[in-house]
Amino acid sequence: MTGARMTLRDGLLPAFPALALVIFFLIPFGIMLTVSFFHRVPEAFYEPAFEFANYARFFSPFFGKILVFSMFVSACAAVLAVVIGFPFTYFLSQMPRRQQIPLIVFLLAVLSLSEVIIGFAWSTLLSRTAGVSNLLVWVGLMERPEAFTPSFTALLLGLCYLGFPYTVLVMYPSLSRLDPELPEAARMLGASPMRSFFTVIVPCLRNTIVGTLILVFVFTLGAYLLPQVLGRPQHWTLSVHITDQAIFQSNLPFAAAMAIFFLLVSLALVGLTLLVGKDTETAA
Repeated sequence: MTGARMTLRDGLLPAFPALALVIFFLIPFGIMLTVSFFHRVPEAFYEPAFEFANYARFFSPFFGKILVFSMFVSACAAVLAVVIGFPFTYFLSQMPRRQQIPLIVFLLAVLSLSEVIIGFAWSTLLSRTAGVSNLLVWVGLMERPEAFTPSFTALLLGLCYLGFPYTVLVMYPSLSRLDPELPEAARMLGASPMRSFFTVIVPCLRNTIVGTLILVFVFTLGAYLLPQVLGRPQHWTLSVHITDQAIFQSNLPFAAAMAIFFLLVSLALVGLTLLVGKDTETAA
């Protein structure tokens, strides 16, 4: 009897995550995929059909411009977050454990902030009335306060801030496990701390850097509120236009097609990240 119960339990354990995957992912994905082939009816909403017109719009200048800009701004944010986050994480990993804990807790606290709070906080910080321009006027670097938002720079800063904590938390395990004798050996051979950092530490963590770039790129690619709060309409990304097409343009089939494309691109990039991580484990 005990053996039968254990066999039943072992059979039910993998059934629960499989059932959750079907309910929360496969069924919604199937519905969205089906709707993406429907025909839009301007006077109504849409009607069941099987046509590729929504996917054909991917080759239009409208979609191409949105896709190129979305990938460009996300790539810039990912590069900026890694360029700032890599040395920050390296110095963090070199600190005593007692000093590391408050900074890591602070980063975890930043992760609890929603995109709404981050967007409006940066909007206030870059505004004319209560923003950083007033400080620049006070120190004499500007003649009068100016608003730095909405702009591409404001959007880039917001996305970088959004992805920075993830950058640090992803890179921290690899940097904390780095052999401290490597930079010491480089300095004993006459290399300066800066040179040993770029010629020893960075090459050793090349795959980690690439994986972090991909993860932050995918994460910022899905930002929805920041492009609307910190940018102009021409700075709207793919995720914003998906909502715009579904709600305001009443074009749910095209929105579903764009969402399918967005999901496939994200899954491909996540798969590439897993492949990079697998190569890292193999090399180790």
